[in-house]
Amino acid sequence: MSIANNVNQVRQTIDAHRTDQAVTLIAVTKSVGPDVANALYAEGIRDFGENRPEGLLEKVEQLPPDAKFHFIGSLQTRKVRQIIDRVAAIHSLDRLSLAEEIDKRAQGVIDCFVQVNVSGEASKHGLEKEEVIPFIENCKQYPHVRIIGLMTMAPFTEDETVIRETFRNLRQLRDDVARHAYPHAPCTELSMGMSNDYTLAIEEGASFVRIGTVLVQ
Repeated sequence: MSIANNVNQVRQTIDAHRTDQAVTLIAVTKSVGPDVANALYAEGIRDFGENRPEGLLEKVEQLPPDAKFHFIGSLQTRKVRQIIDRVAAIHSLDRLSLAEEIDKRAQGVIDCFVQVNVSGEASKHGLEKEEVIPFIENCKQYPHVRIIGLMTMAPFTEDETVIRETFRNLRQLRDDVARHAYPHAPCTELSMGMSNDYTLAIEEGASFVRIGTVLVQ
């Protein structure tokens, strides 16, 4: 494994597939220790993704202070207080009880992505597409919650048409939300794309990609 080569390859691939939008590379470090995360940091990575509070807190303690952490997994309401003031963004806002707890525990405004189950798969978390706008409207009662975008995961398939359609649907939904110009929900960002499909996600408008395997394998 060469972290330097992996990071360089992923960056080149991102640049080759993006148009004019900026793309933030989130290194998903949930399956590796702080040593690997620090090696990624040494190659210029500053955004890290974790799906468990324990893993996130461990990395926070052992990486330099300018590292930014994104919570990318399903977040239990009772664990919000453990991570709330340690995260740059939460990518899995999917229910009002979670928004209420974030608002209750946060010291400042927290950037959040609403998780959407675009594909409708029973195994995936997230709101149905038709639930998103009413949900975002309800979130205006929580002043510490700022919805900066939407997040989804595509089906695990080799059919690029299905994957592209998933990402395109999320982009269209993001545009629908943005047209409402909610003060608490600018909704300009798209968190979509992982190691197996991030090139397609970028071509469909992703501004944040969550990449683990191809960086740390």
